[in-house]
Amino acid sequence: MVEDVLTAVIAAGCAGLVYVAGAARVVKQYERGVVLRLGRFAGTVRSPGFTMIVPFVDRLYKVNMQIVTLPIPAQEGITRDNVTVRVDAVVYFKVVDAGNAVIQVEDYRFAVSQMAQTSLRSIIGKSDLDDLLSNREKLNQGLELMIDSPAIGWGVQIDRVEIKDVSLPDTMKRSMARQAEADRERRARIINADAELQASRKLAEAAQQMADTPAALQLRLLQTVTAVATEKNSTLVLPFPVELLRFLEKAQQPAPGAPAPAPAPAPVPEPPRPLANGSKPFTPARPAADPASVTPVRAAADAAARETEPGPGTGPGPEPGPAGEPEPVPGATAEPGSEPPSG
Repeated sequence: MVEDVLTAVIAAGCAGLVYVAGAARVVKQYERGVVLRLGRFAGTVRSPGFTMIVPFVDRLYKVNMQIVTLPIPAQEGITRDNVTVRVDAVVYFKVVDAGNAVIQVEDYRFAVSQMAQTSLRSIIGKSDLDDLLSNREKLNQGLELMIDSPAIGWGVQIDRVEIKDVSLPDTMKRSMARQAEADRERRARIINADAELQASRKLAEAAQQMADTPAALQLRLLQTVTAVATEKNSTLVLPFPVELLRFLEKAQQPAPGAPAPAPAPAPVPEPPRPLANGSKPFTPARPAADPASVTPVRAAADAAARETEPGPGTGPGPEPGPAGEPEPVPGATAEPGSEPPSG
């Protein structure tokens, strides 16, 4: 009898242990337990710690209540100013209602990811390129509102959304670089022009002061020479008064009522000199001039040339030598007993 009772107690203990092992559950501090009893929500969410369920009747779903970091894949879209960009972002969210996160949506992570991608594409199409690059805070707030609106019914709260990177085409990058370079060059030119304007004003004041005191210009000249002489230069440059150059230029210009100077006559060609033997040198025949191209100056020059030419057979003979003999022709040798050639 005692043995039967002992066996029953042992069997009951074993059954109890099996029941406890099948019904015992542990919920971590950052989790909440949702129990579905025979497929229906039990109505209460189990808190962290040790909890019991009915084996084969209850089913416990653990929901993580921590903030989840969900990266959004890069989305390619066209901005409002027709620029193709690729934008990626990151979403921070957490579950605030474990019951709705299990019952209202099949997979709340996948649902939040898809909603974030579609919202990001919508934001790209509604924004300009300058807003994507410089006004990201406003875009982040708009993107957070677009994702958070449907996520509230899923028991999910969007903590924040951040746009990570905006990828631009290479051609657009080069265009923006050229634009930035041109803008900086424009500002540099404006600064240089402003400096030149201020310097010209100061120089004008200095010139006015020197005009009132002529000796100041000479002192300035001496200072310049002294400054140049301090360096080891082999060349010394002295300034030349511009007024003197202007005076010389005005002196060379004719008076307003003076007649124009006559053109210089053409040079008269020198007549050919006869050879030593009295023969006339060869003179090439001049081509006949076109009557239309003959000017008075040229006609006078031709007439003077004809008057100075010696006639045939007329010409100065060879000059006599020291003893009254004609000068021998260069290059001709006279043989003894022969007569000199006649002219």
